[in-house]
Amino acid sequence: MKDIVALHDNYIQIEKAIKYIDENFKEHPSIDEIAKNVGMSKFHFIRVFKEYVGVTPKQFLHCVTLNYAKEHIKESKSILDSSLDIGLSSTSRLHELFVNLIGVTPKEWKEKGKDVQITYGFGETPFGEALIGFTDKGICYLGFIDDNKIEIFNRFNELWENANLVHNEIAANEYLENIFVKNKKYNLFVKGTNLQVNVWKALLNLPNGVVATYQDIANYLDKPKAVRAIASAIGRNHVGYLIPCHRVIAKSGAMSGYRWGIERKKILIAYESINK
Repeated sequence: MKDIVALHDNYIQIEKAIKYIDENFKEHPSIDEIAKNVGMSKFHFIRVFKEYVGVTPKQFLHCVTLNYAKEHIKESKSILDSSLDIGLSSTSRLHELFVNLIGVTPKEWKEKGKDVQITYGFGETPFGEALIGFTDKGICYLGFIDDNKIEIFNRFNELWENANLVHNEIAANEYLENIFVKNKKYNLFVKGTNLQVNVWKALLNLPNGVVATYQDIANYLDKPKAVRAIASAIGRNHVGYLIPCHRVIAKSGAMSGYRWGIERKKILIAYESINK
């Protein structure tokens, strides 16, 4: 647990640095300036960055700018076509985290989780604090938290409002450590419409370091005119990170529409592009 807490502390520093970069990227800030802004010495800042993502801050910066998306979006279509056909057999690290995605039954959907027992709790991840919920069928919720635990819990509770919720912080932290540190496999247990579930299944097949547009996903599902509906389905994803909605960007290359924060989305994409 000590390791994951340390990773979380490093994430906080990285998030603050990226916010500074977003506001000042046109001035091309130096590593010294960024380190000073996060309250660290240059060499300590470089060391923390290196320990966290395995590369120097300068290399990391090349990945988190919008240029990363713009440079890769042109090739994402062809990569998407092939990678989506690979499915769960992909060698992507993400695909090693789960073995199946299970949708709720019509009865469970209608009754909003009645008679379903969900264990939940808050814990640390390398990308900030999170709320996780899980059943005997699989993980049913994973949402990142910034400041407001009540807001994230209300989202979780609204989704499964008739379920039997059991609070267990120890079990929750064990799950989070297994996911983010040990890369343990888990099923995913999701609640959504047929379209939403199909969209989420498509997202599961996007390998690390690859971004796609909303139009790409719509085309893959043979619904080229349903981009808005596809975008809405992606926005409804309630299992963050494991269902990688962070890998979908606007056609212009803009990093928009991430319910857990644009900075976190940039960090996730950059992290995966470096560690793919």
